[in-house]
Amino acid sequence: MRVRSKASVLVVLLSLAISYPTFAQHEGRLFASIRKARAVKVALASLPPYITMSPNGEATGSSVDLQKMVLKSMGFHSLKPMLMGWDAMIPALQAYQFDYIGAGLAISEERCKVLVFSAPYYAAQAGLFVLPGNPKHLTSVANVAERPDIKLAMLPSLSSYQGYALKKGVKPDQIIIVPDVQAGAATVLNGRADAYMGGQFNIPHPADKGLNVIVDEQSPVIASAAAFRKEDVAFRDAFNQQLNLLIRNGTMQSLYEQYGIANGDEQARLLAKFAKASDVVPSCE
Repeated sequence: MRVRSKASVLVVLLSLAISYPTFAQHEGRLFASIRKARAVKVALASLPPYITMSPNGEATGSSVDLQKMVLKSMGFHSLKPMLMGWDAMIPALQAYQFDYIGAGLAISEERCKVLVFSAPYYAAQAGLFVLPGNPKHLTSVANVAERPDIKLAMLPSLSSYQGYALKKGVKPDQIIIVPDVQAGAATVLNGRADAYMGGQFNIPHPADKGLNVIVDEQSPVIASAAAFRKEDVAFRDAFNQQLNLLIRNGTMQSLYEQYGIANGDEQARLLAKFAKASDVVPSCE
């Protein structure tokens, strides 16, 4: 991985921050609402080290810092985090409880019927996180489908990974739903599941947590992004403009290095393939 200093990230941020007046022409309901509130309310979930929520409600992590940079370049200097369960995020967004979902929802055809997504800032193939030595000798999701005794832990039903598992023939009674990645790892470690299924980078440094990852090389690349109400497409477009700059100028790798996350260069390579949600799912706006 290339070495980049924290200072380089700050230089990028300061250089982008001067561009926010260009967004005046895009002013809409959400822009006006945020300016009045003097803060951007963002729904987040616990996903260390990408997103870490402290007991006092502060949010840190590579994904949080990336979004703060994007928002600052748009002229918004305060991100107000709102911790929320995955299943509650879309209904709460539609009920105007916050401004957008920044937890990193997987882009899917079903979700694009009710949301607009930013360009992806996380992309991965499916990974099976298993005990050291892979005692059940799992090789892919299709292999799990052939073995009805195998149990998979994964995030709630809207997860694109669950859709992929079901498409490959995994039965619903093989799936154990967990609220977050940490719970998924714990479910494997305590023996309730044989593997946690998520993105291949979901658990950074899995060996440090007592797990190995098996990448399903047959799986499609599933990408995650910020999600907005359909009516806020102008805000999404402005957000996208700055996000794509940051993804392509080395900031992603710098943030990964800053937070001790492996695979920053590999993540950037995957993300370089996508400039908008429709590059991932063609039916998306």
